[in-house]
Amino acid sequence: MSQTRAPKVVVVMPAYNAGRTLRMTYEQLPKDTVNLVILVDDGSTDATLDVARQLGLEIFVHNRNYGYGANQKTCYTEALHAGADVVVMVHPDYQYDPTLVPQIVEPITRGAADVVLGSRLKSGSALAQGMPWWKFVANRFLTWVENRAFGLRLSEYHTGYRAFRREVLETVNFRANADGFIFDQEIIAQVVAAQFRIAEIPVPTRYFPEASSASFLASTVYGLRILAVVFWYLLSKWGVRRSRRFDSLRARYTRLR
Repeated sequence: MSQTRAPKVVVVMPAYNAGRTLRMTYEQLPKDTVNLVILVDDGSTDATLDVARQLGLEIFVHNRNYGYGANQKTCYTEALHAGADVVVMVHPDYQYDPTLVPQIVEPITRGAADVVLGSRLKSGSALAQGMPWWKFVANRFLTWVENRAFGLRLSEYHTGYRAFRREVLETVNFRANADGFIFDQEIIAQVVAAQFRIAEIPVPTRYFPEASSASFLASTVYGLRILAVVFWYLLSKWGVRRSRRFDSLRARYTRLR
């Protein structure tokens, strides 16, 4: 990251039917910290695009609903093309507090971390904030499994509020990940495999009808897929079976020279 200028902070918003919450999310972004806001619309059928155009956002549109992971792939690719030094994912459903962007960026700009996660469980009670009890229990179990596998002590891995240093997104092979929700855990496993530093900040979260929330069945399937990601990560780490997902682009380029 250049020392002669302030880092370029790009907020990316993976959007799907976020027309009712996009405006209030955008309006609370600290404009003195954020240099550019990119919205990727993943085939919305509501007023998301109309609101995004009214707000003057940089917009990229998928011709149909490809999935949350596919949306993030476009988000990060376009943020890198735009010259981002730090990329922050802010969900436009207003579930996470957009005013905390300076806090989630700060460990990266200070040189103390490469990735920062906004944790709902680092302080306070996610249950008191409205997290369903079964999600809380699953979150605790899966976080324990991931901490054991990754050798970390994070308070949670399942947050959608994340910031990345540019080099991270240039190094990990995020385009090889799934197009669905499991992308979130795949990219964290890639970050760990590439030995980047992860930090956390506490963030409150909101649960209300307009905010996205997976069903019990969808959450169960998601949990099983997380266990599969951990399984394949460990096989790759132990050299039992290599996976191109955990083979960093930096290492690949080195081998090709």
